[in-house]
Amino acid sequence: MAGLPEERPDHLDSPRAVTIIKYMSKVNVAAFRATNGRLGSKWRVGAGWKKPVPVLLLDHVGRKSGKQFTTPLLYLEDGANTVVVASQGGLPKNPQWYANLAAKPDTTISLKGEKNRSVHARTATPDEREALWPRLVDLYADFAKYQQWTERTIPVVILEPR
Repeated sequence: MAGLPEERPDHLDSPRAVTIIKYMSKVNVAAFRATNGRLGSKWRVGAGWKKPVPVLLLDHVGRKSGKQFTTPLLYLEDGANTVVVASQGGLPKNPQWYANLAAKPDTTISLKGEKNRSVHARTATPDEREALWPRLVDLYADFAKYQQWTERTIPVVILEPR
């Protein structure tokens, strides 16, 4: 793709950046929960600056620790399903929440105005991913950069109502 950086910028992997991202995620979750999504339900960073992207809260249980976690994620509505992307900003490894969902796929999500929607998570099939990917990139253009920055195929996760 023309105009996209060929490699992921090194500063995104610095300990300082990782700390800032973790802190921002905790603030996002707290604001979202305190206001039922009035605050924290739109992503306005990167490609989201001009075209804000909806944010949900994904609950998941640590596959090793058994600890409860909540992660804010960008999402796409697809009929009754909700779709999220395990991009992790184009890092070489999938995010922890993805492995946690693989181990315990039944979970809950919170959307603006709706708490604790019960869902079952599954990775999109290659055909489903191919159909969803252009819509996801249209939703948040930076997903295309993230895919270019990594050798892994970034998983698309379908959250089906249960």
